[in-house]
Amino acid sequence: MKLCLFTALLALLCSHSEGIVGGQEAPAHSRPYMASIQMDDGVNRKHECGGFLVADQWVMTAVHCLPTGANERKVVLGAHSLTDAEETKQTFDILHVYNNPDFNPNNYDNDIALLKLDRPITESEAVKAIAYQRAGDTTPAEGAVVETAGWGSVNNLAGSTDRLKEVFMDVVDPQLCARYDYYGYKFTSNMMCSHRLCPKPCRHRSKTEDTCDGDSGGPLIYEGVAVGITSNGGKKCGQVKKPGIYTIISHYTTWINSTMAL
Repeated sequence: MKLCLFTALLALLCSHSEGIVGGQEAPAHSRPYMASIQMDDGVNRKHECGGFLVADQWVMTAVHCLPTGANERKVVLGAHSLTDAEETKQTFDILHVYNNPDFNPNNYDNDIALLKLDRPITESEAVKAIAYQRAGDTTPAEGAVVETAGWGSVNNLAGSTDRLKEVFMDVVDPQLCARYDYYGYKFTSNMMCSHRLCPKPCRHRSKTEDTCDGDSGGPLIYEGVAVGITSNGGKKCGQVKKPGIYTIISHYTTWINSTMAL
């Protein structure tokens, strides 16, 4: 889940960039809000981070995905396969990147960004916005079932997926995630954490189902509403004491409203 462009310290933090470990392929276009943020690699465009459509011309993602601006990246909506020539795809330039000004690169606190697309979307069955949690709404409690999706790494060897994957997980007690043997001081009140212990026998080498490299910026969803943004995690995906960390969207309602009014 992470695009690491900062310092060696950030590179260490970024080693778990969030992709789906475990889970399964999502039904094609069943998550029409999903966005792929892509960079031209000289031959093709390469998926770097996820995001999700929250309004006609706005995509929400994580600051660490575009820390220095758009730099010619594109946003692709309506995709299931990253490589297939799907008629449902809509590709956009990024008109402006609005990174939360309080983002802390040392622990990824306030890891929320808004991308203004160069034009309004054309709504279709494959491209639709998702509702997101606002101030005053209740954050899902420990044990609540949440879900996310992405095109990120499917293992700790950085093997990626061409087709969108999804995973269902359980919210972890925030007091547990703040414990010294989990994340300690790095975990703040603006974060929630989630994973699912892998049923035995596991279908993969990790001990939990989780997000991983390349899933950053995607939504954490509870009862059809985006409540979090995939942010960061441990050095390896799928570790029991390193659940994925998600930015709590409802803590940023004032900033979101003022930014989207620009």
